[in-house]
Parts: sequence; C-alpha cells; structure tokens
Amino acid sequence: MTTGPLLVRPSRDSDLPAATAIYAHSVLHGTGSFELEAPDEAEMRRRRADLLAKGLPWLVAEQAGRLLGYAYAGPFRPRPAYRHSLENSIYLAPQARGRGVGRILLAELIARCEALGTRQMLAVIGDSANASSIALHQALGFEHAGRLQNVGWKAGRWLDVVLMQRSLGAGATTLARA
Repeated sequence: MTTGPLLVRPSRDSDLPAATAIYAHSVLHGTGSFELEAPDEAEMRRRRADLLAKGLPWLVAEQAGRLLGYAYAGPFRPRPAYRHSLENSIYLAPQARGRGVGRILLAELIARCEALGTRQMLAVIGDSANASSIALHQALGFEHAGRLQNVGWKAGRWLDVVLMQRSLGAGATTLARA
C-alpha cells in the first residue's frame, strides 16, 4: 500500500480519471450506489462541474500522488426550502478501505460545509448491510434518521436505504438566512 502523508484537498480536473475508476468499481462491485452502469469520465466531469458551480465542495484524498478516494456534498433535494441541507457522498478505492481515509475525508467535507453556513448534512446510504459506511457516519456524529425498505433492486436482490443526519454549525437552533 502507498505510504506517506495523506492529503485531503479540493479536486482538480486531473483527478477525474482516478475518481471515475473508483466510482466504477463501487457501481459494478458494490451496493452503496444504486446506479447500475458506471458513468464515463465525461459524465463524472459534468457532475463535478455542476456541484462546483454551486459553490459546493468536491474533495479528494491523495497519498504519494495516488488518489485513494473522494467525497462531495450536493443539494439534498432541488426545492428551495431544502437549500440549507446537503447530502454527502464518499467513495474509496478498495485498497483504501478500513485505513481511516474515509473518516479523514468525510470530516474535512463536514468542516467545509459548516463553513458554508449549511445547517444539515444527510447521508443516504445504499444497502442497510453497508456496515462500514453506517459506522463511519456514526463515528462523525450522524444519527439514524430512518430506513427505506426494499426501494432498490440491484445484484439480484432488494436493497434498503439507510438515512442518517447530522446538524452542522448552529443546526436548527437559530433562524436560517434567506
């Protein structure tokens, strides 16, 4: 495994090939994403550009020049009343799992979203058997908010979605800005 300090930083266009490969592996070999076909690099570039244009963070974790994972925040829902809530997504290369990379990456994402003034972060975790993602979110202060049963069909079986939520900054203790 790669050694050296772990760097978490804003993503660059040059990160897209590695991020696309990481996501493709998750789509094709896992149930954390409910996509059935992995998007190509052009689609990943479009998705990233859309979030960056909204002023939202799209971060990567890098070690010795190798991309180990990425995380981003996007709008939870498109309607204006949801504008103070974001949904996080995090994907790790197989060799980076279980090494603390996800925790460092998600903690930085949370900090950057708090700095934006966002009030709530939601995790919509594919597959209720995704114990590592659930544990990661719990470790960073997310609480169980619900479970949607049998809402996805992938890998020849029905999959649940676990909803988790974490207040950011003042959360709901003060009025929001317009």
